[in-house]
Amino acid sequence: MQIRILRHECCGHSECVEIAPDVFALDERGKATVLDPEADTPEKLIEAAGACPCAAIEILDDEGDPVFP
Repeated sequence: MQIRILRHECCGHSECVEIAPDVFALDERGKATVLDPEADTPEKLIEAAGACPCAAIEILDDEGDPVFP
């Protein structure tokens, strides 16, 4: 799995961090970053991406095809 953060869309609500804290963190600008994309299940990654109120997280499979959204 690959995770892409659309930083210009990220509004820093940290929903992703609350759901998957081993995968996501907020940087010094309050924007989401990826710590370790393999630190949680694909289902948890999709849950975190779906919870983002700014739709700033894309999940891709290993071939780069979209899984979410």
